[in-house]
Amino acid sequence: MIRIATIGTSVITETFADAVASAEVGEGIAITAVTSRDAAKARAFADRIGLTTATATDDLDDLLRSGAVDAVYIASPNGAHAAQARTAIAAGLHVFVEKPATTASAEWDELVAAARAAGVVVFEGMRNVYDPGFAAVRDVLPELGTLRRASFSYCQRSARYDRVLAGETPAIFDPALGGGALWDLGVYPISAMVALFGEPDAVAAVSPRIATGVEGAGTALLAYPGAAGDGMIGEVTYSKITRSDVPSEIQGELGTLEIDHIAQPRHLVLTTIDGARREIPIDAAANNMRYEVERFAALVAGADPAADQARTAGVLRVIERIRADGILV
Repeated sequence: MIRIATIGTSVITETFADAVASAEVGEGIAITAVTSRDAAKARAFADRIGLTTATATDDLDDLLRSGAVDAVYIASPNGAHAAQARTAIAAGLHVFVEKPATTASAEWDELVAAARAAGVVVFEGMRNVYDPGFAAVRDVLPELGTLRRASFSYCQRSARYDRVLAGETPAIFDPALGGGALWDLGVYPISAMVALFGEPDAVAAVSPRIATGVEGAGTALLAYPGAAGDGMIGEVTYSKITRSDVPSEIQGELGTLEIDHIAQPRHLVLTTIDGARREIPIDAAANNMRYEVERFAALVAGADPAADQARTAGVLRVIERIRADGILV
């Protein structure tokens, strides 16, 4: 049994709790402690989501040293991830950290090295790359022939943007807390791009800045030169200030694959150059965090986390290149 303590009481933690309850894990996995900076808030959250027997506390350090848990799930603001993960690893606990794992690739590299030395697992919860729909996308790729263009998009207007327009700085748009569209939504198409095609050779990006100082949206072009004559262009588009239902696509010389939602693929459409069209429905759980929970449990049980950790590192490096070389308008 993997006993988990959660850090954070947001909606994503509630979704994680639901995923833990539905996951198919060998020896079992359960949330046995809930933490918050406010103990009463932790207790109210635990009771509300049905964890009435879980410990609720505002003393994270004491809990980590208590021996009462085996792992932590970190869903605090992005800027706090690295420090909290470092503390948990030092206490000999496995770490499941929400995306983005950290806001600097060097921090992630340090966490991976520390976890390896401590004999524990550090893992980023990037739900789309563990979804059965993503596996289906990978299976179809050979039918597309030489790949020439991939366009992945996640644009969803945040209700909290209205608070920005009213002059406030909510956490998700706070630069001091690692906020912004790139960290919150851009990681999904970028992770899919890196998981399928690797890190690009070059990156160019443009992002509109909002009043809090972070990017509210953005588009990045990723260059995949390949061998002579078979290069590919990657495009990622993300926004928290506008919305779009435009699907993602992968275009090859023999066909195009349409993906309904890059964060949770549930319907694929393959259209070949002769006009033939094949629909590929995906039968998967509505809450696709379940699959990353199952992967985490497998890693804790002894599976090798190197590939998972390398993908996370690659995504963080791409984000750093977008931030360093992109144009803010």
